[in-house]
Amino acid sequence: MALLPPPQKSPSQKGRARMEPASVGEPSADEEQSPRGVVAIMRDTLARPLADYWMIIGSAALLIGLGLMFVLSASSVYGQLQVGDSFFFVKRQSVFMVAGLIGAVFLARASLQSLQVMSWAALLLAYGFLVLTYTPLGVDVNGNQNWVELGTPLLRFQPAEFAKLALVMWAGAIFTRKQRKLDEPAHLLIPFLPLAGLVLLLVVFQGDMGTAVIIAGILVSLLLVVGTPKRVLLALSGVGLLGVLAMTVTSANRMRRLLAFMNPGQDLDGTNMQATVGVYALATGGWTGTGIGRSRQKWGSLPEAHTDYIYAVIGEELGLFGALLVLALFFVLGFAGIRVAMHSETLFGRVTATGITTWFLFQALVNIAVVLRMLPVMGVPLPMLSYGGSALMANMLALGVLIACARDVPHAREALQRKHDARPSRVTSIVGSRG
Repeated sequence: MALLPPPQKSPSQKGRARMEPASVGEPSADEEQSPRGVVAIMRDTLARPLADYWMIIGSAALLIGLGLMFVLSASSVYGQLQVGDSFFFVKRQSVFMVAGLIGAVFLARASLQSLQVMSWAALLLAYGFLVLTYTPLGVDVNGNQNWVELGTPLLRFQPAEFAKLALVMWAGAIFTRKQRKLDEPAHLLIPFLPLAGLVLLLVVFQGDMGTAVIIAGILVSLLLVVGTPKRVLLALSGVGLLGVLAMTVTSANRMRRLLAFMNPGQDLDGTNMQATVGVYALATGGWTGTGIGRSRQKWGSLPEAHTDYIYAVIGEELGLFGALLVLALFFVLGFAGIRVAMHSETLFGRVTATGITTWFLFQALVNIAVVLRMLPVMGVPLPMLSYGGSALMANMLALGVLIACARDVPHAREALQRKHDARPSRVTSIVGSRG
């Protein structure tokens, strides 16, 4: 039977229909066209399959780009005075950035199974290079023999930075292998604790307490994510605090830094100079800063302007808004990393994402706290921002592994597969163009 057309409304009926209110529970036309709330937009954005993937890439790219810009700004005067080239340090940093980018892309496209296999080789290499710091190839920098130089200063690097990533990946692999036995303390702590503790001890005896503290924080996060009992974590934390205390009281330099931190008004031209000038730089910046390239403290007053105290230069030149921008970028990176760890369906993905995220956030927190005089000077660089080829390359390799974990999250993996399937093959496009 043929369907009859709907009855046509008269003009008067149409007018009455427009005047009648919408039924309860149904949005009106004006409500449907009104702008959506910010919270709803953010919720929808975070619900997208590749939200974490792009948040990691976006925040990391902005941090690295900001770091290159301020390495140039903070090191230009020092570079001109030391080597006669204002662009010397930023050019070196750019070379390491390109090398790190190549490695990051390779690791980001690797499967988690491949990364587990690589982790064992990475840990062995980390042991080997850490041991080299105790040989004639080891180089003392600022009182810490934590560098290796292979014949030329151009091939000088810091093995401890790469050891952080090796430890995180290896922990993910070993915990995955012992996944069904992690409720037993013996299987939980062995061989993880002895081998990870050996890396930590090799760094401690280099004299690098700052890096040792960061590695200890990473190890605690790795144990926490696999459900280590609180009593074990408290015992290990107590041992770690005793180790920090022992390293402090047995070093005259660290004791001077600690006493200077406790007495900020004393020795302003000596031990307290760097910390004091860093605070001056932040205070000078005000709300909007002095302008990019117009820092006053980088003209010799701030000794580590392009390395450990680059956050002070950012705060001086970009003001409070620039300093908060850096914090916001680290927050986005950390938020995305935590979401990746929570959504990962594999233990390797959860452990590795947790370890890398903890590394970035904890090290950034320590560096910024030192610049703000909330902690004694520890010599810890700001991830992805401070000058340093070893640190930047290690950070970018870690970002590659974190992106690989983000790609392996179920909804992200499905979205990427759909994009891959929808992409026409090269052969199909050639045949189509000829036809």
